[in-house]
Formats: sequence, C-alpha cells, structure tokens
Amino acid sequence: MARHSFLTSFTFMARLSDFRAEALESKAWPFEEARKILARIARRAAPPAEVLFETGYGPSGLPHIGTFGEVARTAMVRRAFEAMTDIPTRLICFSDDMDGLRKVPDNVPNQDLMRRYIGRQLTKVPDPFGTHESFGHHNNAMLRRFLDHFRFDYEFASSTDYYTSGRFDRALLRVLELYDEVMAVMLPSLREERSQTYSPFLPVHPETGIVMQVPIESRDLKAGTIVWRDPQSGRRFETPVTGGHSKLQWKPDWGMRWYALGVDYEMAGKDLIDSVKLSGQIDRLLGGEPPEGFNYELFLDEQGQKISKSKGNGLTIDEWLRYASPESLELFMYHKPREAKRLYFDVIPRNADEYFQHLAAYPRQDTKARLANPAWHIHAANPPVIDLPVNFSLLLKLVSACNASDRDVLWGFICKHVAGVSPETHPVLDNLVGYAINYFNDVVKPAKRYRAPDEVERQALENLSDALARLPPDATPETIQAGLYDVARAIPRYQDMKAKGATPERPGVSLAWFNALYQILLGEEHGPRFGSFVALFGIDETRALIADALAGKFVEK
Repeated sequence: MARHSFLTSFTFMARLSDFRAEALESKAWPFEEARKILARIARRAAPPAEVLFETGYGPSGLPHIGTFGEVARTAMVRRAFEAMTDIPTRLICFSDDMDGLRKVPDNVPNQDLMRRYIGRQLTKVPDPFGTHESFGHHNNAMLRRFLDHFRFDYEFASSTDYYTSGRFDRALLRVLELYDEVMAVMLPSLREERSQTYSPFLPVHPETGIVMQVPIESRDLKAGTIVWRDPQSGRRFETPVTGGHSKLQWKPDWGMRWYALGVDYEMAGKDLIDSVKLSGQIDRLLGGEPPEGFNYELFLDEQGQKISKSKGNGLTIDEWLRYASPESLELFMYHKPREAKRLYFDVIPRNADEYFQHLAAYPRQDTKARLANPAWHIHAANPPVIDLPVNFSLLLKLVSACNASDRDVLWGFICKHVAGVSPETHPVLDNLVGYAINYFNDVVKPAKRYRAPDEVERQALENLSDALARLPPDATPETIQAGLYDVARAIPRYQDMKAKGATPERPGVSLAWFNALYQILLGEEHGPRFGSFVALFGIDETRALIADALAGKFVEK
C-alpha cells in the first residue's frame, strides 16, 4: 500500500514537473508575463513570502468594461504564475476613491447636486443614485458586484481607508523626507505654468473638505506637516501629511502605493506609458522596486473613440452579460491585449461562439496546446466539458427567421431537428437561447433591412426551393450546403473562377450568393453557414421562407 502511494505520488510529481516545463516555454501572453515575475524573484537574495498583484480603478465615473478587462487579464497572469511556482499570491483591486471630483460625469442623474461638490473627495460626494453613502461608495459597490459575478479571487482596497487608517503614513513621511527629489522627478513632465504651483501633496481643506491643489510654502519633517495658503481667503494652514489629512497627486500616489504595499505586478493602458515611468522612478526613489507589467491597448467604441468612464460610451458589462456568457467576455479580454479593439455589440456573437470552440478543442489537445488555449486561462486550468449541438450564431438566425421572442417556440424548432436535447438536459444551450432572444430583440431586429430580389435572384431562389424539395427531411448540413453550391454554380453572377479548385466545368461560388440569401430572406448582411441554418430551421420551413420573400411579404411597402 505504501509502495502504491509512493508511486502514485511520484507519477503526480513527474506530471507536474512536465506541466511546469511546458508552462515555462508557453508562448501564451499570460505565461510570458508570469515569467517576468519569476525573473524578478530570481534577482532577489531570498524568495518572497508572497507575490502581490494589483489593479487600479478611478471611481470618478461608473466602472466600465475596460476596468473589468484589467482585472480579468491580471487574474490570467496570476493563474499562469501559480502554475509555475508554489509561491502564494494575492490580488488587490485598489480604488482611488480619495481623489477630488474634477467634473460631473455625463451619464449620472442629479448633476446639479453633484456640481456643488466639485473638488470634494469622491467618498464625500453624495450618491446621485441615492443608494449608497457617497458617489465613491456607489461606484466601488458596482465594481465589486461585477468582480464578484465573475468569481474573481481578490481583495478590495479603498484609498480613503488606506489613507485615513494610517496604512500609508510611513510611506507618506518618506515622500515628505524626499520632497525635493520627488519634485525633481515630476517637474520636467509638467508645463511651465503648472510647474510653478505644483506640489506632490494635496492637503484636504479642514473647513470645506476640498482636495486642494496649491503650492506648499514650507514643510516640517519632524512634525510631518506641510504649510499652504487658501487662495480665496488667503488664510494659512498647517496640515499633517498623514492620517488622511492630505493625499498625493496621482502619479506620486501610484509610486508611493507600489512602495508601501510591495506590488510585484500591475498592468496599465497604453495611454499611461509615461505615467508608469514616472511612478516607477518615484517608487525607486523611495526605496522600492517598480512592479512588472505591460501596457495594453485601449478599447474603442463604435466610432473608434476611446471608452471613457465619464462619457459612458461603449458597451457596459451589464449589456454584454444580457447577450452572452461571462466566459465570452473573458475570451474577448484574453485575445490580443496589445492591439486596440472595437468593443461594440457586433463583437459579441463571434466571441460567444469562439468560446465554445475553444472548450470543444481542449480535451483533444496536448499540454502545450492546452496552455495556449484561452479556455485554460478563463477556467484556471479546469475547463468544463459542455455538449453544445447549436451555436450562438445559428440560434440568432433561427430567432430571426421565426421571429421568436418566446423560449418555448425556439426550443420547439430545436427539438424538432436536434435529437435528444431539452432545456433540462442542455442548460447551457438554454442560456444561449435566452441570450439569442435578447440580442435579436435589442440589436438585430431594429437593424433588419429586407430587400426585394431582382430577376436573377428570383430565379435562383426558385431553383433553390426546388433543390431543397428534392432532399430528404433529415438531410445533413453538409448535404444541404452542397446543394446550395450546386444551385449557384449554374448562375454566371455567382461563379467565382478565382476560388480554390475552380474549373470552367465546376466553378467556385462567390460570397455574393450567400449574402443575397441573408439579405432577402432574413434582412441581414451575413450569417453562419446557410446549410447549417436550413438543417436547424427545417427544409419545409426554409422553402416557406423563400416563398414569402418571393411574394414580397418582407419588404416594406
């Protein structure tokens, strides 16, 4: 028995060793980032007790999907690191909620009320939604709700709490001690006018509560205080830099935080490259080592503009989760983080389908391929096995064709043409059905634009209906697709002699044929393989759809 236990343990350790060897060589970007942390540790005299990951959030506006993306990607790097080492890790999600409110966001109610609190700490600004203690508390709660929904393993940290509790006091006194050196780092980055009044410390006005941006007249290192003057009243104040009576400008604050907490890894947007460098200089100046990380590209809205918390442009997390699974959103975040990407409704179906494609491929892959599979990173090395007989894109076309806003109607079509499935046996497919109905009603239906067929298209559709009539009711998607091609090959408009393997006797078929089918029959520009759609919708139902289109029932009079 003991020998069996030893051999089992030995086999497990050997497999673990092989796995880690593959992880150390993996080209997947989370592993590349994790290896930076390993190199950081190797430079130290002794291994650390833990490795600390951090993400930052500025709650001056409602949390947007980019905020979530930073946490999701950092969690992926953390998982990759944990796969290569036994060193414990923590992830802190830090909210800069002690910042002063600089402007009122466009996407919140009660804006007149908020304008009266410009300059106040975000945790002292009334909540315009009336649900929380302050605007900062409201936004923090929204962020935590999103992160909890995705079951991230994290610790939430509030700047207000850290400053007022004294957790930053030692580091703040260190900044005061090195005040001139910190100024020497910051001043070259500022415009001439700004440099005349700049100070890394922002005292909180003891009477108004406004976070003051004023020059510092003198400093008392022994007392731990700064002296400044109210520009409106001319009154002189002496304020401690500790205990939440002052805070730092955000770039010195970032560097101070890295130093105070010992952050090992933090990524940031491409727009913050220079800020990362300055904060890293301040971290070194204080005696720390700047964290590892990389600069990801920004998300863009429908017009190609940067997503902004204050504008509220682009998709929200709630909108994505109305139309697709949390895992599909994580997949979007995984793909190509160093490339700018449009984040709008039209990217959802592709990511919904690709997620399940990666899941389906995982069991067939070797260790190297699994480590490069996004499913490994989304599910912390343990992807579920899911049977999904119908993908999201096909469900969308099915909803579109039958105009079904009722789950039972849609399931009636599915059960008629896919054997052995039901909402009870396939709960993930049932979730997709709900997502597809929501997406169709909110996104697809308002944009549907049918058009009438011209004479060539009319004849082609009649030929297609006749070809479908000759097929058996249980024809496979491949057989139906082949019939679609055969109909189009006989029509010069749709012949493609540049297609692979095309000959004069058997020309290829251009996409114009399939685009015409979707435009005329479904009022959409494109879709999945039409043969798969027909197999799911039904041959008789598709012929009826063609007849209605030829009769002009879809085109607005």
